[in-house]
Amino acid sequence: MNFNFYSFCLILIYSFAVLVFVILFFIPAPYGKFMRSGWGSTIRASTAWMIMEFPSLALMIYFFLSAENKNPVHYIFLLSWLAHYSYRTFLYPFMQSGKKKPYPVSLVIMAFIFNCLNSFSNGYGVFHLYNYTSDWLLSWQFLTGLIIFILGFLINKIADRYLMRLKNGNSEGYVIPSGWLFNYVSSPHYLGEIIEWSGWAMMTFSLSGLAFAVFTFANLFPRAIASHKWYRKNFPDYPEERKAIIPFII
Repeated sequence: MNFNFYSFCLILIYSFAVLVFVILFFIPAPYGKFMRSGWGSTIRASTAWMIMEFPSLALMIYFFLSAENKNPVHYIFLLSWLAHYSYRTFLYPFMQSGKKKPYPVSLVIMAFIFNCLNSFSNGYGVFHLYNYTSDWLLSWQFLTGLIIFILGFLINKIADRYLMRLKNGNSEGYVIPSGWLFNYVSSPHYLGEIIEWSGWAMMTFSLSGLAFAVFTFANLFPRAIASHKWYRKNFPDYPEERKAIIPFII
């Protein structure tokens, strides 16, 4: 039963990735700077983030605890996953400057469902379906993936802190971000998250990890492009040489 549902989840995630990638180029997700009416009821952004991200914590912990014959590889997988989602569930919602802003309930529901599917496929995949032995710690896939994951994690979290300090220190609304990777791209936080989950896909070397990396790119790349255009439209002095998400390229 679980294997059949695992396959079903993968099909849905890959399908959602294609759909989301296309739609978001025309209709930016309505939160943050793109918040607008017409998307139904809203709740506070801090509450929304906690609800959306919680399944990613709970399901991964459940599959880890229910797994047999755990070894150091499984512990590193769990710690890597929890490092991201503990922050997203319990810290980020209250640290972000827009924690009191409205967030559409419709988006919360969609994100909650996706995180359930994604966490099931990754949790069941790495802890029950794939057979990782301790030797996997020395494999090129694991070592390369772990380095990429850590790099993406640091870029994502450092960029978040830059944005938080910038917005908390400005009471007049949005300003042009500057400093660090913001001198090269408009959305280093999105770049970091894409790198992070690409690393996860490599270190797990799994179809579920790849599905998550593909969806992350499909979700965040169009938003980065939209954010870049928004900055250029609203700030005539926005740096011409700055790219949207990939330094010197896009």
